[in-house]
Amino acid sequence: MSRGTLFDKVWNIHAVGQLEGGQTQLFIGLHLIHEVTSPQAFAMLRELGLQVAFPENTLATVDHIVPTDDQARPFADPLAEEMMLALEENTAAGGIRLYNVGSGKQGVVHIIAPELGLTQPGMTVACGDSHTATHGAFGAVAFGIGSSQVRDVLATQTLALEPLRVRRVEVNGRLATGVFAKDVILHIIRHLGVKGGAGYAYEFAGSCIEAMSMEERMTVCNMAIEGGARCGYINPDQTTFDYLRGREFAPRDEAWQRAEDWWRSIASDSDADYDDLVKFDAAEISPTLTWGITPGQALGLDETLPAVEDYAPDEQDLIRQAYDYMDLKPGQSMLGLPIDVVFIGSCTNGRLSDLRELARVCQLHGGRVPDRIKTVVVPGSEAVKAAAEAEGLDKIFIEHGFDWRNAGCSMCLAMNPDKLTGRQICASTSNRNFKGRQGSPAGRTLLMSPAMAALAALEGRVSDVRPLLNRKVRS
Repeated sequence: MSRGTLFDKVWNIHAVGQLEGGQTQLFIGLHLIHEVTSPQAFAMLRELGLQVAFPENTLATVDHIVPTDDQARPFADPLAEEMMLALEENTAAGGIRLYNVGSGKQGVVHIIAPELGLTQPGMTVACGDSHTATHGAFGAVAFGIGSSQVRDVLATQTLALEPLRVRRVEVNGRLATGVFAKDVILHIIRHLGVKGGAGYAYEFAGSCIEAMSMEERMTVCNMAIEGGARCGYINPDQTTFDYLRGREFAPRDEAWQRAEDWWRSIASDSDADYDDLVKFDAAEISPTLTWGITPGQALGLDETLPAVEDYAPDEQDLIRQAYDYMDLKPGQSMLGLPIDVVFIGSCTNGRLSDLRELARVCQLHGGRVPDRIKTVVVPGSEAVKAAAEAEGLDKIFIEHGFDWRNAGCSMCLAMNPDKLTGRQICASTSNRNFKGRQGSPAGRTLLMSPAMAALAALEGRVSDVRPLLNRKVRS
């Protein structure tokens, strides 16, 4: 088993008990809730006659079902309004902070906690949402959980979890122009598989990862779950500390130095032992997008679609399903494939740096989105929206034909009015391309970076963003 890794240190610090079945009872330092998975948990608490044990350790917001256009209450969707009312009532009764629409702090749960400084190195974090691994970018150990586990955390501030092995995933070298953090994680998942991380925590490392900004690191960790890992993290360093300094809930004054010293100490030791080590060369990663119905069914933009026979026998049925569903064929290039919808946002790519990339592509390209293309540009939080508008990014988007919205999960999972219809193909910066994921049982999703999605919108088809960006670099 691993020894001396950040995961081992954080796990051991937070272990408060060992259960008969071999599980560890782990204290959870930060619990995040939203309107979709918490109503059932609160109902279970009431049935058991229990109270919220540590309300100060829980934060609530609304994101999944919130409309991104008309946010007037009551919501047009009665179920969405019912969920909103339930969260408002439950948080008020439990003494839990709620960042509601209009607070200036509402947004996608995995975006607001970091930007507020709530997510910090060495923490354990839990949320009733698959992509809680995002918080691992700060050197936290973060788990997505189900409603019954949300109940457990509310009632006890602990989780019963199986111990994990630790795989170090190194990406070394420099990324080429036009290749981004989203391409890196899609490349990793493509090669290790959507089940490759089962039973593991992924430690993302290497010179490429270390050179990333915090927002890029969050993109990488966000999709660890799509590679089957229970969580993913990056060791804290100066980039982490610079991001956190001065944020609302970050330590201040004398407490800051004590915190930073401790944060440095919980990073993986230089001689740490890992259960597995995998290395990737950043120079070999090209703009990467999905073509199928899992995040692992991806390819570099320069490649053609693989033959069914290229896959292991036990994977070939799923590959055939993907080709049938996506209406694609082996040997085909994704370049030039017409698209119908572009979604830019989500907890994967809804941060300010992602919106800046969209604006940069718009200005370099100079054109407008064709009338037949629907676009939805959704900031990840009210704070991101305000910052983007302060920079004038919204004006650039609107000038080039993009639809600028309010904060929310939007078309990532379509539990709100933002949905695909029929057989539409969507170029999406979100994290899942499952059948029906974006609201239409027949809708098709291509996952890609914000820069690639921006160019797809402007061109009306899958296009290579590298010539555009390289031309600017040389000029």
